[in-house]
Amino acid sequence: MRYRLLATAAALSVGLTACSSSSETAAAPDGTASASATKLTVWVMRDSFSDPVLDRFKTAFQQSHAGVTLDIQIQEWDGIGQKVISALASKDAPDVIEVGNTQVAEYSASGGVKDLTDKVADLGGADWIPGLAEPGKIDGRQYGIPWYAANRVVIYNKDLFAKAGVTTPPKTRDEWLDVTAKLNKGGDQGIYLPGQNWYTLAGFIWDEGGDLAVKEGDQWKGALNTPQALAGAEFYKKLQALGEGPKDSDEAKPLQATVFAKGDVAQLISAPGGAVAIEKANPDLKGKLGFFPIPGKTADKPGAVFTGGSDLVIPEASLHQDEAYEVVKALAGEEFQLDMAKEMSYVPNKVSFAGVLSGNEATAAMAAGAANGHATPNSPNWAAVEAKNLIKEYMTKFLTGDDATADAGAASEAITAILNTKS
Repeated sequence: MRYRLLATAAALSVGLTACSSSSETAAAPDGTASASATKLTVWVMRDSFSDPVLDRFKTAFQQSHAGVTLDIQIQEWDGIGQKVISALASKDAPDVIEVGNTQVAEYSASGGVKDLTDKVADLGGADWIPGLAEPGKIDGRQYGIPWYAANRVVIYNKDLFAKAGVTTPPKTRDEWLDVTAKLNKGGDQGIYLPGQNWYTLAGFIWDEGGDLAVKEGDQWKGALNTPQALAGAEFYKKLQALGEGPKDSDEAKPLQATVFAKGDVAQLISAPGGAVAIEKANPDLKGKLGFFPIPGKTADKPGAVFTGGSDLVIPEASLHQDEAYEVVKALAGEEFQLDMAKEMSYVPNKVSFAGVLSGNEATAAMAAGAANGHATPNSPNWAAVEAKNLIKEYMTKFLTGDDATADAGAASEAITAILNTKS
């Protein structure tokens, strides 16, 4: 994942190559058969990691696990959903698979994913970033092990902050509104916030103690019409009004990095990687961008954010589940996590590891926000809610003056119907 905030895979039929683990008998110096060597297959997604990171892990793991070799296979995001589901149903599955954290519910529902609940304590699960750990936990059972994360921060134009006399980034929502109002003058936009940036809205709803949907017993219920969700929407409306973001489109239409790159936008909500696109569009902004966590309601806690990232799962069809677990344990452990975070600028899977990013303003801001990370409702049908753009359409309605309560109720009813549809 390269700052991927939500993994969405097309359900394409993809042929599977031979991928299962195997045991191979090696020849001893005298020509007789020696003990079997175990070969484990690990699926890692394209661009998740650089070759040096993976090479260092492979070398260290094989040196510390005699008789085990790793075959790390790079997979493409396009078509991965159906490919993983097919692998889980086969007798020829890989031993460890990287999956998008929002995909765990779908894969576990399809069957074939090993329940790792009894390993949580051994893996130090009490310290996991909540928004990365929650999607891997289905009906109280842990199927996905948190691997790495990324989330949104505020990217700001240091020159425009100085021009407005703003010397320090805001720490609370109220301060944020005041600062943004000061920045929204003289032809400059205080913030560019598209009307359909629903991940940002979700954060404000979580800050109020609400959610997008809640599970009551074995039934899901849309929750956009609760007082907490409506309060989150009201804050979004106030913030969005302090700029010229379109009310009827999202971050991609137009590309918000391109808008920011023009130099008259003071703030943008994005993953830190958005700065790369901004500087590419306008090299004059290089060195002029700052970062801070999305402010929360109080200064002692950053605002809630959607935590995107990846989990690790072990297929039930793995022929060497004990060895596969050792791979997962190593990938989720301190040595790999710190190496990965330093080289890839990802947020590691544990809150206690966040200090490794302290020398990097962008990733430090991201790590601080990740401590208050959340996930979308953990239903295998949630992807269908996103596909129908229900939340986006609702946002445009409440931003353009419709009856917010009625619109939230209608959207909640539609979400309820989708989440309770049996496959």
